[in-house]
Amino acid sequence: MLEVKNSLLSTIKAAVEETIAAHNQTMNTPFSTGTLCITDKLRHAILKVLVAHSDNMPHPASGDDAYSNTLTRWQILAYVAGIDLTIVKWFESHLDALSILHEIGYNQVAQGLWAVWAAEGHPLRYEQGKACGTKAWCSGANIVDHGLMTYRDEDGHSQLLTVDMQQDGIKIDNSAWQAVGMQATDTATIQFEQVAVSRAGSANAYLDRVGFWHGAAGVAACWYGATAYLAGYLIKAYQHKPNDYKAMYLGQVSTALAVTQHYFYHVAGLIDREPKQSHELAIRILRANVEQLARQVLDRVGQALGAAPFCNNAHFARLAADLPVFIRQSHGAFDLQKIGELSSVLASKAADEQGSIWQL
Repeated sequence: MLEVKNSLLSTIKAAVEETIAAHNQTMNTPFSTGTLCITDKLRHAILKVLVAHSDNMPHPASGDDAYSNTLTRWQILAYVAGIDLTIVKWFESHLDALSILHEIGYNQVAQGLWAVWAAEGHPLRYEQGKACGTKAWCSGANIVDHGLMTYRDEDGHSQLLTVDMQQDGIKIDNSAWQAVGMQATDTATIQFEQVAVSRAGSANAYLDRVGFWHGAAGVAACWYGATAYLAGYLIKAYQHKPNDYKAMYLGQVSTALAVTQHYFYHVAGLIDREPKQSHELAIRILRANVEQLARQVLDRVGQALGAAPFCNNAHFARLAADLPVFIRQSHGAFDLQKIGELSSVLASKAADEQGSIWQL
């Protein structure tokens, strides 16, 4: 049984809540998550607190049978997601960059806020220590200190570059980002013109490393954290004014959340017990399940509570607008296709031993 007590989470919670309380004091408003107005100033203050704890954050696949460091990491991401999905988008990307660099043995990691920019489709070239071209879908473009980004070399191999964002030759264009949900993420297309960069790792290290999938599960923990927080509003509403239909919807979402919660525990245990395995199938299933869960909770909580929280509750409305955009980092039908293919391969391997991969 995994140990779920998380002292680091308690420390981070206390620091974040102190930051929120200080912000509310300057705004002359009492602390209440439901009425919390997340300004850019508060987002950056909370992010600064989180980044200050980065050195204490465990990398995925660094635990053991008694204590899951992977679960510790996911619990913290889920907590931050329940506050604001823009903040957790930045923080998860920062942590992912640090874990990628750790996994590939890159030791020249500068202090500051990092981000991973791995979307492809725009030309980015590297030659003699300089980068030219564009990189799209870069969240936090105007606030990060360092970017870890992919590009394809002349042989078509995926390569990693680190870039110091505080230099000439960088132009940031936010005009294409028309999102309503996740609007505040500062997502941009970046133009690089003879910008100094450093190569990190070997060819295809980013995609081939087992940690690629461990990091993908961390994104699902963000989705789950926001989903669970939205479901919490239904519990409060039922406790305040019980009725049968609220109880029915609460039963539906509670069942789905509990199953997914325990699958997170299971996958965290797999990763920590077998850190050199990618666990791609289990993580693809986890991500697909959390996406389905998020859509179910948004629908059921909306049916149970009506329009009021979408219109009158700042925190609920923000999460409900951001979450459908964030879960589109899932690849939907493609992920289900890959789950089917990987399940078939696993079934062929297991046929002589147990008959069915789903047998109890």
